[in-house]
Amino acid sequence: MRTTRRVFLMTVIAGTAGSGVTAFAQAMVDEKSPQAAALGYVADATKADVKRYLKYAAGQMCANCALYQGKATDAAGGCPLFAGKQVSAKGWCSAWAKKG
Repeated sequence: MRTTRRVFLMTVIAGTAGSGVTAFAQAMVDEKSPQAAALGYVADATKADVKRYLKYAAGQMCANCALYQGKATDAAGGCPLFAGKQVSAKGWCSAWAKKG
């Protein structure tokens, strides 16, 4: 049986839509996980350890970090530093980098 272009495209679109659902089901980063602790990640940027992380400045948060993969209006989004997990848009870690 030959696969037509239409069937192929419908299959790809259906597969992509299913992937989107999976992205929303991703777990949040646990602040106590070894990787999060090493980066000083906190789900609430106002609770960043300013004595340990001198680079932190008020107003910095995951939502305005160059690494944040969510939309500006999302409560959480992906971050390549925490593959398969989501970070809080209001969170912060020591890898924060200004969006360019």
